Formats: sequence, structure tokens, C-alpha cells
Amino acid sequence: MGNLNDYKNIWVFIETECGKPKNVGYELLNVARPLADQKGCPLVAVVIGKDIEGVAKDAISYGADSAIMVDGPEYEYYTTDAFTKAMVALVEKYKPETLMIGATNNGRDMGPRVSCRLQTGLTADCTGIDIDEESGNIAWTRPTFGGNLMATIMCPDHRPQMGTVRPGVFKKGAFDESRTGEIVKEEIHVAPEEIRTTLVERVSEIAEAVNLEEADIIVSGGRGVGSEENFKLLEDLASELGATVGCSRAVVDAGWMPHAHQVGQSGKTVAPKLYFAIGISGAIQHLAGISGSDTVIAVNKDEDAPIFDVADYGIVGNLNEVVPALTAAFKARKA
Repeated sequence: MGNLNDYKNIWVFIETECGKPKNVGYELLNVARPLADQKGCPLVAVVIGKDIEGVAKDAISYGADSAIMVDGPEYEYYTTDAFTKAMVALVEKYKPETLMIGATNNGRDMGPRVSCRLQTGLTADCTGIDIDEESGNIAWTRPTFGGNLMATIMCPDHRPQMGTVRPGVFKKGAFDESRTGEIVKEEIHVAPEEIRTTLVERVSEIAEAVNLEEADIIVSGGRGVGSEENFKLLEDLASELGATVGCSRAVVDAGWMPHAHQVGQSGKTVAPKLYFAIGISGAIQHLAGISGSDTVIAVNKDEDAPIFDVADYGIVGNLNEVVPALTAAFKARKA
């Protein structure tokens, strides 16, 4: 492990696919910036991928002081073996004190593997990050006991301190093109025989169609929608608004929608400009997933549903009447 004092700087991993960044990396730069300022240490973006120089430059515009990039054809698509090897090599060379990773499917895969190789701790699925004033350690906050309690976790004896953070919990900061910083290129290559998985086919309908984390408008349905067929009403509204369709856990459990659409504690955390909660009662696990939404509109026939406590606008009524009326109203506005 070595001396804890040898470990300095806060790192944020900027995840990419085919050279395009996931928003969560830039969101994490925004939350890490004040922490780095508080500690008086540099904030470094780490980009691993293919053709990513533009992503590294943008990371500096979003708040990083500098960027480290590992560029190579083996990093075009995520693989556990290649990305773990590259990240572990970087950490061992530069010794960051803290490493933040987005809790995407890939981040949740890479984070534990890297922490295990480095023999350090990892707090998964965080929704809050701060500095503990007494110890100077990072205080990672995450929901526990099914979202009914929040736990704050620290890693005092090992470095780096690692955490995965849910996409959509924090907003991206302002993009400042005038910011400048050094971009360090590291040559780390992984031989094909070291990568034990091969991407055979990428189904873009699945990979791209359900991008809840980056959606501006989400039309979500719960158990109150009543049936798989009734989701057609929500899909019509979403189609009119250019929105993404989401759902609650009860809907996935009933088999009406695939898990990729699930919002909430055991699904995706989202932060759209507009969130429609239709036939969703508002269990605490679901509310944990939508707290970053700018505006919540709830439609429910039960006027005492907890969703109305968090909604900016509430409509009490039968969704079979309300949703088609909303769709028609939005259509009329376009005409």
C-alpha cells in the first residue's frame, strides 16, 4: 500500500464509447471541483478510449485542471480486462488520493475490479460526496436498507478512496472554453490475448434507445397504468414530446416493460427537465431515483398518493382520460 501521504489529487474517470463521452463524467467534475479546491489539490480527468482527445479537452472546460488520456483501438468498446489494466497502471504510477467513477453498467463493473487489484475500498452507487472535516477523508453517502436510510462511508486506511456515483444525481457545470490545462498521453496497450471477452454484436436499439440518464423529458408509468397495453398511451405522449419512456419497479416485476426502462433505487437515477409520473404512487425507492428532476408532473386517481408531495404539478384523474388529453393538447400546440 505504501505511505498514505504519497497519494494526492482527485481523479474523475470520464467514460466514453466510440469516442463519445457519457455525461456522468462531466457531472462528477462539477461535484469534485469544490472538493479539490477545499483540499488545495489538482482535479484530474482520466479518459480511456479511442479517439478521445476532444473529450479530454472538454473535461478541462468542464472543470478539470489537467487530463490523462489512454488512447488505443482496444479501448473503443468497454472490456473489463483492458480498462482495469489501464486504470490500475495509471493509479500505481500517479497515486491519486481519490478516484470517482460513474455508476453506469461499465463503471459498476470496472470499479470493484480496480479496487480489488489495488486492495482499497469502494463505496458503490453514491448519491452524495463531501469531505469529512475532522479526518480530511472523502465522505461518500449512499442509500441503504432499500433506500430507507442514508449511510456515510469513509476509507481512512487505504488509497485511493474510490466510489461509483449514479448518473443524473449531479448536474454538469458550465462549459468554459477559456480554461486550459495539460493533457498527458500515456501509452498503455493490452494484447488481444489478455482480453478475455469479445464484442460480437452491439444492438443499438437496446444500447441507445433507453438512455434515461441523459433524457430531457421522461414519461414514466407505474402499476396504476393497469396493463402492458395501456403503456401505448404513455408511448404516444412520449412520442409527441420527443421523450423517453420510463417505469417503476412494479411494472418491470409485472413483465410489462424491460428493466432498462426502470427508474428508482434499483433502476436508473434520472435528472430530466420534465418528469411525468403517471400511475406511480411514489414509493421512497422511486422518489430516490427522480430527486434531480427539474419539474415533476404527477397523474394519479388517488389524491392521497405520496407522489403528489414531491410533484410540482398534480392531476387527480383517470390516466386513460388525462394522458390522451395531454397528448392531444401538445399536438394542438404544434399545429
